[in-house]
Amino acid sequence: MLDVLLSPQILPWILIAAGIIFLLVEALSPGFFLAVPGTALVVLGVLAFFAYDLLATPFGIIAAVAGAAAAAVVTIFVYRKASPDKKPETTSKDTIVGKKGRVIAEVTADSISGKVEIDGALWSAKSTKENIPEGAAVVVVSSEGVHITVEEI
Repeated sequence: MLDVLLSPQILPWILIAAGIIFLLVEALSPGFFLAVPGTALVVLGVLAFFAYDLLATPFGIIAAVAGAAAAAVVTIFVYRKASPDKKPETTSKDTIVGKKGRVIAEVTADSISGKVEIDGALWSAKSTKENIPEGAAVVVVSSEGVHITVEEI
């Protein structure tokens, strides 16, 4: 059975099919990083399809590995160019202080039931002293966990 799978008529197709499967899995789940081995398998399959006897020599094996490595490098280059450059932003209690926002639901000093929108995110908020009406502009003066304290500007 192994002789049949490793035959010059079957092995190239197995390598190409495995590479295509890896590429499809990568397309369905980006970031899993199967594009590199998938591309390398397709290249090895094509090489084996056209030059199977060459792969039986030491030079052929070196050429196949070099071809697969080159395909992997090209795939990594393309993968980096295709991926977004912008890294996701994170918000922590240290980075939120000083940011400005708008009151969505009235903010009071004695409760965190108020809501403030900052950079498109909704935060539970309380005020430093007085009630702040809906629509007012505010600035964050402190934060504790996912709750913020704001002052009207």
